Amino acid sequence: MSNQEVVVEHDCDSSAGCGAIELVLIPKDKDLGGFSVRRTLPSKQRKTVGPWIFFDHMGPASFPAGKGINVRPHPHVNLATVTYLFEGEILHRDSLGSLQPIQPGDVNLMVAGKGIVHSERERPEITSRDHNLHGLQLWLALPEADEEVEPAFYHYPSADIPSVDVDGIPVRVIMGEAYGVASPVKTYAETLYIEARLKAGQTLTLPDSQERALYVVEGALQARDTSIEQHNMAILGNQTGVSITATEDSLIALVGGEPLGKRYIEWNFVSSRKERIDQAKADWKAGRFPKVPGDEEEFIPMPE
Repeated sequence: MSNQEVVVEHDCDSSAGCGAIELVLIPKDKDLGGFSVRRTLPSKQRKTVGPWIFFDHMGPASFPAGKGINVRPHPHVNLATVTYLFEGEILHRDSLGSLQPIQPGDVNLMVAGKGIVHSERERPEITSRDHNLHGLQLWLALPEADEEVEPAFYHYPSADIPSVDVDGIPVRVIMGEAYGVASPVKTYAETLYIEARLKAGQTLTLPDSQERALYVVEGALQARDTSIEQHNMAILGNQTGVSITATEDSLIALVGGEPLGKRYIEWNFVSSRKERIDQAKADWKAGRFPKVPGDEEEFIPMPE
């Protein structure tokens, strides 16, 4: 995905009357030929939220027959990726031999560890007809002790992700624990990721975590004295019992967890060690990463 400039709409602390919100980030939309991508993390103002180091909102996009997602094989190290769709389908392949369509509500967790290569394309039966795509792609930094683990791929069908009714609001606990339920999705550090759908006028008290960010996929919210508009990300302070109220029907994602310390990020590589990124860049240029079975012919060159 392309780099995008992120600007700050609102920056303050509780002493200035901003209550629960420390910062509101607004991603700049980028049109990739009928496909809109918004990158909110990392930004100049905020690099990480808990272990989360990358947050992309893709779509909603409509593709005519013959067009669609076609991301050639590319590498990652020292991170884990999370792909989650609201609509559409992506076909995941990786150098472990994984071949997995991801559909709405599923969770794809790919642990790069010491190095993995993957592609994101579509099955022919999807590309051959008009179709839509809408979802989130996120990256997790790994704790230093786990950065060089063996690469792994985990797929969790939608039916395995727990849902809970919170005062009439449907909430999915995608990663971590909240509202008395725990997700089966593997974590390496304290990690939180929930989704909630609020009707206009409904209020939700958010689960606590060391660090949290609230992204409005659709709709608009009010958090104390701060309005959070569609496609904005609100960085929450450390107050407990923070509540949000939907000012219109809304779909939200809340991510958070424990901070893992400074991370370097360059292209598709994340690490606590800059020299590890330099090594990964050299390895990719020299062709030392493994191939993706069934997708060996193409690759994305290292940007100069």
